[in-house]
This record gives sequence, C-alpha cells and structure tokens, in this order.
Amino acid sequence: MGPGDLLGRLELPAIEASVPRARAWLRDRLGEDHPALDDVLLLASELVTNAVRHSDSRHTGTVTVVATALRGIVHVTVIDAGAEGMPHIEGGAGDEEGEGGRGLFLVDVLARAWGVQERPEGRAVWFEVKY
Repeated sequence: MGPGDLLGRLELPAIEASVPRARAWLRDRLGEDHPALDDVLLLASELVTNAVRHSDSRHTGTVTVVATALRGIVHVTVIDAGAEGMPHIEGGAGDEEGEGGRGLFLVDVLARAWGVQERPEGRAVWFEVKY
C-alpha cells in the first residue's frame, strides 16, 4: 500500500474510554456511507477493547490504531504493548454462556483476513475487510 492509502494513525491511552474514540475516528476517516463501515467499526472495537483489557498497555501506556484503504480493502492494525499469552479465539456460536472473550471469534468470522505480529514497538493485531 502506498502512502496515499493511509487513512491515518491514532494513539490513544490504554483505557476503556478509548474504544468509542477509536470508533469515532474510524467513522470520520471512512465516512458515514462507506460500505464496510459497520464491520470495520465492530472489529476495531473488539481489538481496541482487547488491547486495553488484556495487553500490558493497560499498565504502561498507549494503544495505536492504524488504518489504510486500497482496492476495496480496509486494513486496520491495533498495536499494544503485548502480553504474556498470544491472542486466541474463544467462544463462538455455541458458547452463549461465555461472557466476553469472543472478540477474535467475530474478527475471524467477519474479516477477509486477520493476524498477529510481534513488532519492536509491541504486538500488532490486524484485520482486513473487503468492500
């Protein structure tokens, strides 16, 4: 992806109040009528929530959201300070009793692709939504 495809980069404090801020920022960047808006907002909310609740960022700092759009694909990356365990899918359609922990299940179902990368600045969890 070229530099013209970058929708932006947003650094947020690693607190619950950052989840709606990330949603509002993505809504502003994509526009109200973007065909992938609902899925992007839902999945980004799940990843930012996971970052502020489960990563070491909750103790030490910030969460960063980076978004790009190119050729019918929105790519969102959430970067945090990492954690001891790796992100994994929990819950699902047959787990109505589970409370939370299903964010990556939603990402797995709705995203075109997703993954986890360890980087020098921390852990990056990303997804792509096709439109």
